Amino acid sequence: MIKLPEEVLIYLAVQPINMRKSFDGIAVLIQEVLKQNPLNGHLFVFRNKAADKIKIMYWNRNGFAIYYKRLERGRFKFPKLNKASVTLTQQELELLLDGIDISKLKRLPELHYQAVL
Repeated sequence: MIKLPEEVLIYLAVQPINMRKSFDGIAVLIQEVLKQNPLNGHLFVFRNKAADKIKIMYWNRNGFAIYYKRLERGRFKFPKLNKASVTLTQQELELLLDGIDISKLKRLPELHYQAVL
């Protein structure tokens, strides 16, 4: 996958959608379900009920773009949450697209040091 700018957020919709939806239908879902502006340049990730297809939609300068992936075997592993969406890091998105269950991963805590003067 390409390197995204740090200001780009990745929103993962937890509930499945009808994969027949295209640009306008997904834009409505982004506004109504995720409560986000589809024109803000962030990535919005959706899956179907069988969890073998993913659509990622984003606004690209002058129009919407959709990335669509279908697995020939297996299922994408989405986290089970009571929220409409969660934000992912680019690393987590790449793992998800590779079929890795990101809900089972444990990240070490971040350390923040301050310079001693």
